[in-house]
Amino acid sequence: MVKPDRSRYVWLYLPSKADKERWQALANEAKSPLSKFIIEIVENTLAENEELRPRREMVNELDSIKNENKKLRDDLRQKDIVIERYESELKRYRSEVFLSPSFEGIRRYSKELVEILKASNYVDSYSLLEALNIDPRESELVQAVSHQLEELEEYGMIKPEGRGWRWID
Repeated sequence: MVKPDRSRYVWLYLPSKADKERWQALANEAKSPLSKFIIEIVENTLAENEELRPRREMVNELDSIKNENKKLRDDLRQKDIVIERYESELKRYRSEVFLSPSFEGIRRYSKELVEILKASNYVDSYSLLEALNIDPRESELVQAVSHQLEELEEYGMIKPEGRGWRWID
């Protein structure tokens, strides 16, 4: 019989007797001695995680990733606000021609407005404003949409029905 080499021993102290019994049961299920079972599990884990790093290093990396993520979210939030303001200004700019009663020339109708009216069998005024992403409290934009609807009605492209509009094919 081979005499065990004491320099190769590792003492492992488990958190509870129940944990040792659970590990032993798992080893028995695998038809392996507990020491070989533990070695196999550790070796498999090491093979999967070739890049084992200290916990502190991983925590520091996670913190830096969280900080970078927060910074990027803040940056995105700011850009969303700027885009929203630009879109609002663009809507105001495009609606100016419908707000001026003395305007002469060619007016471009909102492509979105026409597409929404064409796609829907019937659109009520509130849903139309919502689809155009216009706040009902923005009276100038609402008035511009109203003027466009009135002109489309005059041209015979839409007809009013109740509190909404229907596209005429």
